[in-house]
Amino acid sequence: MKLITTCISAAITGFLLNTSAIYAEEVKKTEKPVVSTSENKDKKDKEEKWDVNNPPGEEKTIKIKTNQSTWSNVDISPDGKTVVFDMLGDIYAIPAKGGKARAITEGMAWNMQPRFSPDGKQIAFISDRDGGDNLWIMDADGTNVKQISKEKRNLVHTPNWSPDGNYIATKRGFVSARSIAAGEIWLYHKSGGSGYQLKKRIGGDKAQKNIAEPAFSPDGRYVYFSMDSTAGTVWQYNKNPTTQIFTIRRLDRETGEEITLVSGSGGAIAPTPSSDGKYLAYVRRVDTKTVLFVKDLKTGIDKPVYAQLDRDLQETNGSHGNTTQFDWTPDNQSIVLWAGGKIRKVNVESRKVAEIPFEVEVEKKITPAVRFAVDVAPDEFDVKMIRWAQMSPKGDKIAYQALGKIYIRDVKSGKRKRLTKQKDDFEFYPIFSRDGKKIAYVTWNDKKLGSVKVVSSRGGRGKTITSEPGHYIEPAFSNDGKNVVFRRFTGGYLTSPEYSMEPGLYIADVKGNEMRRVHDSGVNPHFSADGKRIFYSSFGWGAKGKLMSIDLDGKEEREHLNGMDITEFRVSPDGNWVAFAQQFNAYIAPFVLTGKSETITSKSKSMPVKQVSKRSGEFLHWSADSKQLNWALGATLYSRELKDAFAHFAGSPEKLPEPVTEGINLSFKTKADKPKGMIALVGADIVTMRDAGSQQEVIKNGVVLVDSNRIKAVGSKDQVSIPKSAEVIDVTGKTITPGMIDVHAHGGQASNEITPQQNWMSYSSLAFGVTTVHDPSNDTTEIFSASEMQRSGITVGPRIYSTGTILYGAKAPGYTANIDSLEDAKFHVQRLKDVGAISVKSYNQPRRDQKQQVIAAGKELGIMVVPEGGAKFYHNMTMIVDGHTGIEHALPIANIYDDVKQLWSQTDVGYSPTFGVAYGGLSGETYWYDRTNVWKNDQLMRYSPRYFVEPKSIRRTTAPDSHYNHFNVAKSAKALNNQGVPVVIGAHGQREGLAAHWEIWMMNQGGFTPWEALRGATIDGAKYLGMDKDIGSIEVGKLADMIIIDGDVLNNIRESEKVAYTMINGRLFDTKTMNEIGRKNGHKRKPFFFETLQLQSLPEATAKALEMKQEMHHWRH
Repeated sequence: MKLITTCISAAITGFLLNTSAIYAEEVKKTEKPVVSTSENKDKKDKEEKWDVNNPPGEEKTIKIKTNQSTWSNVDISPDGKTVVFDMLGDIYAIPAKGGKARAITEGMAWNMQPRFSPDGKQIAFISDRDGGDNLWIMDADGTNVKQISKEKRNLVHTPNWSPDGNYIATKRGFVSARSIAAGEIWLYHKSGGSGYQLKKRIGGDKAQKNIAEPAFSPDGRYVYFSMDSTAGTVWQYNKNPTTQIFTIRRLDRETGEEITLVSGSGGAIAPTPSSDGKYLAYVRRVDTKTVLFVKDLKTGIDKPVYAQLDRDLQETNGSHGNTTQFDWTPDNQSIVLWAGGKIRKVNVESRKVAEIPFEVEVEKKITPAVRFAVDVAPDEFDVKMIRWAQMSPKGDKIAYQALGKIYIRDVKSGKRKRLTKQKDDFEFYPIFSRDGKKIAYVTWNDKKLGSVKVVSSRGGRGKTITSEPGHYIEPAFSNDGKNVVFRRFTGGYLTSPEYSMEPGLYIADVKGNEMRRVHDSGVNPHFSADGKRIFYSSFGWGAKGKLMSIDLDGKEEREHLNGMDITEFRVSPDGNWVAFAQQFNAYIAPFVLTGKSETITSKSKSMPVKQVSKRSGEFLHWSADSKQLNWALGATLYSRELKDAFAHFAGSPEKLPEPVTEGINLSFKTKADKPKGMIALVGADIVTMRDAGSQQEVIKNGVVLVDSNRIKAVGSKDQVSIPKSAEVIDVTGKTITPGMIDVHAHGGQASNEITPQQNWMSYSSLAFGVTTVHDPSNDTTEIFSASEMQRSGITVGPRIYSTGTILYGAKAPGYTANIDSLEDAKFHVQRLKDVGAISVKSYNQPRRDQKQQVIAAGKELGIMVVPEGGAKFYHNMTMIVDGHTGIEHALPIANIYDDVKQLWSQTDVGYSPTFGVAYGGLSGETYWYDRTNVWKNDQLMRYSPRYFVEPKSIRRTTAPDSHYNHFNVAKSAKALNNQGVPVVIGAHGQREGLAAHWEIWMMNQGGFTPWEALRGATIDGAKYLGMDKDIGSIEVGKLADMIIIDGDVLNNIRESEKVAYTMINGRLFDTKTMNEIGRKNGHKRKPFFFETLQLQSLPEATAKALEMKQEMHHWRH
């Protein structure tokens, strides 16, 4: 669905899109339409309740037998006889001296953080058995289970009882436009209720800082808690734990007074008072160690007690607690805790440590991972990413853009033709004049820049109406056809920054005589009915969408409508109606001026609002007579007449029809790019990755023979016969590996939908040997359009796959995917599949049932599901149990133990730790800026603007190796890999192409051999994405995606970046020039704008727009 989710300053307003759906070749009904979220609401009560313990589909039983656990919360009963702890989603009890564990919960539901009541008869705990993490209590033997809190979004963690046994304090999490949960402290009665707020979050509705881990003083007067005390309200990565992140605060429940009790270097978390009230146990960081301290509450003296705790989570968001819960023994002499995979008892005075041994033997039910085969390179493919589909006023023609050009389709015959015959420019944003005789559109050329043009709707040569080149988008005719309003933005990111002054809204007459700016911001401009005003929209990240207007001189600005989750407004030509897009569907309402801003949503009662789309909608546009709204979704164009939406019109049927399920399919087939002829690569050592599970094949002094885009032969020189017609490339002394597959690769594909003819980011990635990228968060229309252009050979770059825009669980218009049922999930998965997604990104949907519903939808619709790891260990484990395709991002904890290894190794769930941005500590990316001179990397600097590289690399953070978190993450990943878990690379777009090599270098630092690291970058990545039939290894019949490295990478992994040649789809590029070699008339790269202009910085407006785009798509870490 088209998104206009701009939240940039007045200088620029970003234009972002999200899409979906292709159905019929001509007008016909779509099969089994998936209804929208809003329609589902009335049906929810009739649906069978979702059971987290029994999600639909195949299941598998696995066995766990272990004496180790990972990240376990521990408590001891008030009589000192029983210890309870959690492991892999169940709560167990053992004698205080140790022994065989007895499960007191079971099933797929995740149960954790058990806490004994003061009398020992009950246990409070957190469970997702009702869908999301909520507070529950049960008898100490596991019976009489009762739900206390019933949160649907603001989930509950880290419970602790009041001394009288009547109340339980918890952390309650609140998300804003960012899915980092801000914490509050809440108090629940053991009998239920909605609870009382004890401590409010910092920063209001936009808060991101954590407040958690409440604990009562023995007399009940005080509540201790931990609080993120860093400056501001925004949660940040790479915080420094050697200073202070968290402090422990004390709230007086009688007076409301609040004080800081523990602060200072290393922070302070997990306050746990002794039952006699004399001491407070807590945790702080000392250099790289997480240490248990005890504070004498009379003298104020703190002393370290135990220094072998697993690393705390102060540097992550600590959503489920900053460390595992522990407790004092009843005599207040010792503390029972979890550390190093074991339960331990630490004597506070002597500091002696005794293990409390346990053994767990249990069967667990899991869901097999969702994964489907992907046909990487068919000879032809369906063009699905149709943009700006526009019905002509007479309804006889449709204008649309695909593959970089504008087409006109005759509705009756279905025939299509190019609007123009020019070959030099890309074309975008077509729109008809009200009489249908003209079409306005914009062009883009990397060298000449862009223009707004007007052409006859019959086709021909476009007339430029802009007075100078620039970056132009969103043209719209006045009702009389004499003028065009459009938006101008700034370049410098993917396109030249020339002519980037004075962005905003402009008007030009169709004869090209005058062009003037009327406003400095706004998106989607269009004229009012009388032509005296211009409507435009304003959108903010996490804010309401607004319909605004100005007069033709840019004055008398007025706000007319506002509404949350609205991403597009369009006023009808007669001024009586407004169409808007909300939550991926199209709606119509009467439009009346009241002199003030009115709130409008799909549920508005002040005016009738009608939903017209059933399967999403964007590119809203009206017929010239205002009697019909048209919209598009991917390759399908839909229409709804007002008489079929509102009953008062003449000709309205007695019963109004349901929202539209019929459309015109504009998709067409096109040939995929395939080179002609043969190339033989001769003399290199070939690391094939063939049968990588059983061998480590290296062919010395070998030959790879490529015919067109596939491998025809591979072997030693004496095994492969080279035809005389083949172009022979001598690569003696080099190493050939399969092309790198970056499964988590973010990066720009367009600017405000303008696709560059040469994307420097794509060239840089190819120059470093990245031949396939999978982007799990990008603008839907931008990336799938770029994917089709690359596949058809119009542009050069790696193969592009994506989830499109994320299925977001936080509050951000155009990104939030409201999911409360399987039908909701299918609606969202379908809309992305229909425009080319092979996967969807389930991004921090708060509840587990929502995540399970996305998985079920993916399985039903043939789409893989990758989740945002989110630095939430317990949720990561449920993602594995529930069968996600993989875990994206690192586990936030430093160490994993035998229970997790056994669980994960018995699934097919992959692991993409994204080492460069690994959760839990100082990032791996920072390490390479610290340890290497990135700005001196010749390969990188050939294809990247200096103003992106130098600010991050010349003056840089430095720290000892022990402070860099990727070492821990890589060691844990290696331990998993040893058990059969596939570990794949995901460079996260941190440094174009080069960061993919950082990934395998960091794998090597964690214990992977060079061959194992290369395997993670090639065949394992191909299997992860369901593409191993076509890519990932060098063998006969597979696609010719290869890297020729100038060095022995198996001996020294750091030589991997010395890529001499990259072959993509059988085309061989010399990385020093990125010109194609070995074939006649091959691609020749033109100079990038930053090579000729010698630029030093981005325009300010572009920098703000890019920063916001990175935030919206979660590219910044």
